[in-house]
Amino acid sequence: MSAAPTPGNRIAVVTGASGGIGAATARKLAEAGYRVVLTARRKDRVEALAAELTEAGHRVTAYPLDVTDRAAVDEFATAFQKIAVLVNNAGGALGADPVASSAPDDWRRMYETNVIGTLNITQALLPALTASGDGTVVVISSTAGLATYEGGAGYVAAKHGEHVLAETLRLEIVGTPVRVIEIAPGMVKTDEFALTRFRGDAEKAAKVYAGVAEPLTADDVADTVSWAVTRPSHVNVDLLVLRPRAQASNSKVHREL
Repeated sequence: MSAAPTPGNRIAVVTGASGGIGAATARKLAEAGYRVVLTARRKDRVEALAAELTEAGHRVTAYPLDVTDRAAVDEFATAFQKIAVLVNNAGGALGADPVASSAPDDWRRMYETNVIGTLNITQALLPALTASGDGTVVVISSTAGLATYEGGAGYVAAKHGEHVLAETLRLEIVGTPVRVIEIAPGMVKTDEFALTRFRGDAEKAAKVYAGVAEPLTADDVADTVSWAVTRPSHVNVDLLVLRPRAQASNSKVHREL
């Protein structure tokens, strides 16, 4: 039986690490002993997090990166060639309009970030992950990638695409020393997800979580990612769906109003 991977000098790359689930995941992996490379578009945010974690004694590097920019991603891949873990977290939702009136530009932006961004960085780093002899690709998708709900078609379509990417990659690279783990969270309350989705409308964002006693937190998801990554090498957590107790499905949530 293969042992659990020992972080040691192993490098873990986390995309979308400027806040929310990405930042929380970076903290957890740093605490687990990994050298963590923080990537995100917001240079000031990843540098601030890197400074915080470095001061706490962890080994981290900030690298501003837009995963939808393939040239930049390829340049990143040449800078870090001994990567053992990739956490695909960059993504997000825009709008909650019905199919009949939703904006195609929103759909395009969500697909570019959630699907093409994941494809770009995974393709670029897969040779290094394979060469490590014990690589892990993590895709943080969503329960939106497994079931539909009204007003969410654009995001649902993008997350279905990301889910299929992970599922297909797992089939295609079986037999190589790389596993593919998908974590699909349900309702997670972070500072920015719903606010970004509703373009800064705090009232609409608050309604998403209204009456829900305990939505998931970014730390809940990060704990799950860290647990999955640190399983013995022969153990692959193919798909783990994570929801708060109050959420039975994407459209069935208990609210105490």
